[in-house]
Amino acid sequence: MLSQTVLITGASGGIGYELAKLFAHDHYNLVLVARSADKLTQFADELQRQFSITAKAIPLDLTAGPAPQFLFDQLKRENIPIDVLVNNAAYGILGKFSKISLEESLGQIQLNISALTHMTRLFLPPMLERGACRIMNVASTAGFQPGPLMAVYYASKAYVLSFSEALANELSGTGVTVTCLCPGPTDTGFQGRAGTENTALFKALPPMDAKTVARDGYRGLLAGKTLVISGFRNRLLMESLRVSPRKLVTAVSRKILGKEG
Repeated sequence: MLSQTVLITGASGGIGYELAKLFAHDHYNLVLVARSADKLTQFADELQRQFSITAKAIPLDLTAGPAPQFLFDQLKRENIPIDVLVNNAAYGILGKFSKISLEESLGQIQLNISALTHMTRLFLPPMLERGACRIMNVASTAGFQPGPLMAVYYASKAYVLSFSEALANELSGTGVTVTCLCPGPTDTGFQGRAGTENTALFKALPPMDAKTVARDGYRGLLAGKTLVISGFRNRLLMESLRVSPRKLVTAVSRKILGKEG
């Protein structure tokens, strides 16, 4: 059996980094995409040496509109078919919508929504031709609720969740599965960039580690699950949201995004 190839965005750190190690351990070849060229290339070299696989590093900023097409065309020229697509790259910014720059808000929409949609649309048709392929879209427990002080980020993750569940239904019986991974607060570089490290969201309860979240997502992907909520505490919380008044959910969401101290 020929080795399959996995494309992972946001692969230089956090959940994407841990997913890459899990795939490499199981002898998948890798295409790793992230902005940080040096770190990404070093990581790819380490995986190749450790697991005797092929790991290709492609430094690319997916907040640039043409980037998904550029990536797809490059892999097509090099005859590298993608069997598993992991749309993991995303970012958020803490603050009132009216205070955050338009560039930052549109950047979140471009990366979290547009690039993910673009990547999925480009790579899906070849997957359908081959069958036995998989897509993982990384959303968040943020996608189940409004998020005052991170309005665009939470809304973007609601899109990823809804899009993934709908697409999974459309693709039923085609041989291509879609899994939406929804982590809760996780110890990655996300909170540093987002400015959420001193909020109640990360201070009240210890965040999960990226390795555990990645393992949950990986197992769910291979099992063909549509939705994976990592962590019992997060699953319990998401169930409670279904029966809670939306106004209350929104108020609590704002409170936990307030900074402590």
